[in-house]
Amino acid sequence: MTHKVVTHWKGNMLFEADNPNGKTVLIDTSPENGGHNAGLSPKAMMLASLAGCSGLDVIMILNKMKVKISDFRMDTSADLTDEHPKYYKDVTIEYHFFGENLKKNKIKKAVDLSIEKYCGVMEMFRQFAAVKIKIHYHES
Repeated sequence: MTHKVVTHWKGNMLFEADNPNGKTVLIDTSPENGGHNAGLSPKAMMLASLAGCSGLDVIMILNKMKVKISDFRMDTSADLTDEHPKYYKDVTIEYHFFGENLKKNKIKKAVDLSIEKYCGVMEMFRQFAAVKIKIHYHES
């Protein structure tokens, strides 16, 4: 299957990328690099893609397991190499689950299935970075 995204320059340092479903996202850079921070930076978009891919997996798996959570957040951080071209060498994804009587074993299984089997973006990241996972449970 081939995926195609069209990225169109909108002036200055701003780009708009489409998606086959018609949605668009803005890509920009910081003022010190000539942009206006009007969109995500390309590297931040990579981290968002990683979290989004895994997050979609986790929610689908939890839904199939009939596991209830009240909220879910992922904090993704990464360290760049020192030399150009700079790329992420170490990435940490912290999964935060919120709710009452969280089923920790099932939540951990859902995260493990995502990171080990289903998330293709995770596998792409593993080709160039060490990926660390942390799970936090916040019970109310």
